[in-house]
Amino acid sequence: MENASSLCSVVSPEEYELKNCDSCPTNDGLVDVFGDLAALPVEVEERRPTCLRCRRPQKPLEVSTCLYVVQHPAEESRVLRTVPLLAACLPQGKCNVIVGRRFNEEKHPELAAVCRDEKTLILYPGPKSQNLEELVRHREIDTVKHNVIIIDGTWSQAKNMFLKNSMFHLPSQVQLNRTLSSQYVIRTQPSNICLSTLECAAVALSVLEKNDQILEVLLRPLKALCSFQLQHGAQIHHSKEHLLRNGMYDKPMPKNKRKIKRMEKLITDHNICPR
Repeated sequence: MENASSLCSVVSPEEYELKNCDSCPTNDGLVDVFGDLAALPVEVEERRPTCLRCRRPQKPLEVSTCLYVVQHPAEESRVLRTVPLLAACLPQGKCNVIVGRRFNEEKHPELAAVCRDEKTLILYPGPKSQNLEELVRHREIDTVKHNVIIIDGTWSQAKNMFLKNSMFHLPSQVQLNRTLSSQYVIRTQPSNICLSTLECAAVALSVLEKNDQILEVLLRPLKALCSFQLQHGAQIHHSKEHLLRNGMYDKPMPKNKRKIKRMEKLITDHNICPR
């Protein structure tokens, strides 16, 4: 009787697999199938552009209106500004920031051309200003792509820039009559109805584009900024109007009669807005 070990030859798993594969009639078919699959074109899914700051996919707010923010040089040195937030929320080319105090056609031909364009509006309150919402309501502007000029600076800086740049008197002058309390609570405003540059732009865009969601989207980063600052030591800044009305204004009263009169108007006139 032969030894059992001589009857059972030891076969390694690799040899067993090779033997079975060689004898398998479907082996060539499987190779052909996988070869056909490998030859299929790969569909590359288009990815949204990535934000260079936060590395998350971008989702720009689509608008037809083009903003031109004319910024006082002093605003560049401020740490907490709203214009960078505004520019980050809008598509490239829809928020153009031009820094300076004086503007003329020789040095700023593009801005001069925008000011001469009949589709351009300048957002600045005053006796000659039209209510933007009424303008939209009475005109069919759905198909018109507007330009909006916004002066970025303190109220005194904005007034000075508007008065001393004749090209800013060319566009139709509009103002916002919508009641909105400013969310920019980490910076003092003159009155309760004064808004930051981002908030003015958000309201104007929502009116011109007839889309209230724009206001919500643009205010979201501003609220986040203020919330973060308040959590890390910043204080809520009430408007001068609020401080004066409630006896909380602790700074020395101005000696200049014009400034005193202006502060008195903040208390007596509920609709006052700095000119």
